[in-house]
Amino acid sequence: MAKKSFVKVRMVPEAKPDSPFFYYLKKPAGGEKAKVKLSAKKYNPATRKHEKFVEKKLPPHSK
Repeated sequence: MAKKSFVKVRMVPEAKPDSPFFYYLKKPAGGEKAKVKLSAKKYNPATRKHEKFVEKKLPPHSK
């Protein structure tokens, strides 16, 4: 079976990480770019503004 080339990361607002709104993005699984923490400017409907979103660890999985 082949290795995954991308991993899923959760993006939360930098100013308010406990906000109810977040994005999921794909990030490379290996190489130089895998070690860099993602940040992107995205729209936050809770505040109705474009804000800086940063990468955060995914919540624990429950079965």
